[in-house]
Parts: sequence; C-alpha cells; structure tokens
Amino acid sequence: MILTVTLNAAIDKRYVVEGYQVGEVNRVKECSYVPGGKGLNVSKPAAIYGAEVVATGFVGGHAGNYIEENLKPFGIKSDFYHVEAESRSCINIWDEVNHQQTEFLEPGFTLTQEDFRGFLEKFRGLAEKADVVAISGSVPKGLDETAYPKLVEIVKKAGKPVILDTSGKLLEAGIKACPTMIKPNIDEIRMLTGKACDNMEDIISAAEAIHESGVEIVAVSLGGDGAFVVCSQGVFKASVPKIDAVNTVGCGDSMIAGFALGISEGLPMEEILRKASAISAAAAMREETGFFVKEDMEEILPKVQILKLK
Repeated sequence: MILTVTLNAAIDKRYVVEGYQVGEVNRVKECSYVPGGKGLNVSKPAAIYGAEVVATGFVGGHAGNYIEENLKPFGIKSDFYHVEAESRSCINIWDEVNHQQTEFLEPGFTLTQEDFRGFLEKFRGLAEKADVVAISGSVPKGLDETAYPKLVEIVKKAGKPVILDTSGKLLEAGIKACPTMIKPNIDEIRMLTGKACDNMEDIISAAEAIHESGVEIVAVSLGGDGAFVVCSQGVFKASVPKIDAVNTVGCGDSMIAGFALGISEGLPMEEILRKASAISAAAAMREETGFFVKEDMEEILPKVQILKLK
C-alpha cells in the first residue's frame, strides 16, 4: 500500500479562458473541480497505475467532504483527520490564447497543536501498514518546519521508505531527519548546499553532497531536459521524448508517484527512474492535474533513455 500525506488538501479548480486579462471580466470557457494538494496529486496517478493507495492528512467542512467523495472514483481510500474549518480551494487559470497558466493558492485553515497530536496518533498506525509513504506540499497555518521531521521519524521507526517533497524551510528542516528520498529542483539544491550549480557537473556534485549527508535517493528535476538521480548505485539521468504538453502543473507529483510505485515494487533504480519519467510525461499530455492515461505512459516508457553518468 502507498500512503500519501497531504496536510493542506484542497479543491483544485481549473478554469480555461481565451485571453486572460488582468483587471477585466474574464469569461470561463470550461471549468473542472478535483481533489488537490501535492499529496493527492501523487495519490491519483499511483491509483490510476493500479496501486492500492490510502490518502491521509487534514480535511474540513463541506469542502473536505467533497475532497473525500471525489477520491472514491479513483479507488483511493481516504483516512483523513477531520477539523471543523473549511478546506481550501486552489485555482489554476489556463489561457488558451497565450498558452500561459496563472495560479491562485488559498492558505487554508489554521491547525492547533491538539489537532496535530491527534493526527500523529492516526499516522503512526497508517505508517505501520504502508509499503511506501509519500509526504508532499505545504503545511497549514499553525504548524511549522518541525512538522515534517516528526512524520519522517515515525515512518523510519516503522521501517518503511519515506519520500519528502516540499520546499523552502520545510525541506531544509525535513532533510535533517534523512528521508529516503527528496526531489528538489535546481534552486532548492542551491538553497540546501550553498553551491552556485551553474552547470550540470556542479548540480550533480551538490546532489551527491546531499546523498552523502544521509538521503538515500536525491532526484533532481531538469524540466524538459528530464531528471537525474543520485543514489548508492550511482548517478542516472533520464531523457524523455518530445511530447505535446497540455498541463505541466502536478507533473512533479506524478513523478513522485512513479518513484513510490517503483520503490514499492522493488525495481532497480534505472527502472524506477524510467517509470517515474514516463508517468510524469504522460501526465503533462492531459488537462486534468494529477491524471494520466496508461496507454500514453506505456507508449512513452520504452522511449525514455536512461544513461548512467557515474
């Protein structure tokens, strides 16, 4: 079972417009509403692939009920901690004319320490049952950068692999607990190591330094140039074929889903990276965030090139 953690779950609203104008009335051509938050954007592709997925975190109010109900069609089991306040919404505006995306992310509710203690009790039991745990995204107001190290330590104590995908101070604090895997971008690599990372050699060196500090797998996204992984087996780079990208929001989360699937299946790192890259690329071909079609992934998979750099 893959356990995903979304402490700040949301309803993701996607608006399609023709020519987005700041300060003007904008008519929405199409709209869609789906459960969101980075952790749930890991849950959905993992479930589409066919894995057993349990989603946890915090939800509240009518919006929280909507989130749980709309995970059911994906076959995702919900085991959230409930609060009274309403879960947040996040809006993504896709301009068909200018091919630009604009996002508005609500902050969400404020949690108490009592809420968090209650969640930790639930989380300990869930972590014991999981094969892999993926912790993603931001934390609600009321929590600070100590939240993720506590979760990572619980998973490690249960003897399970844990993926941490977050940013800023949350990432900086989180890696001190030595999660099994992180997926920083180049700016985050710079922040974590203080290195300029102006070329590929320096980026790899910085990722190796993080690996040597105790993070087993350091996966670095290179956008359209693919991704590379530093691990105990060496350094592997993935190159993906050219695709017609429609929506790149959540593709990093889809990649995390691929890593979680590969780790749970016990695949060698080359195949884990291949699977993660193919799922991420397939997700970019579809409008809905955190969604892919298996036929797209299966077509891309054999075309993903994996090169061992070291």
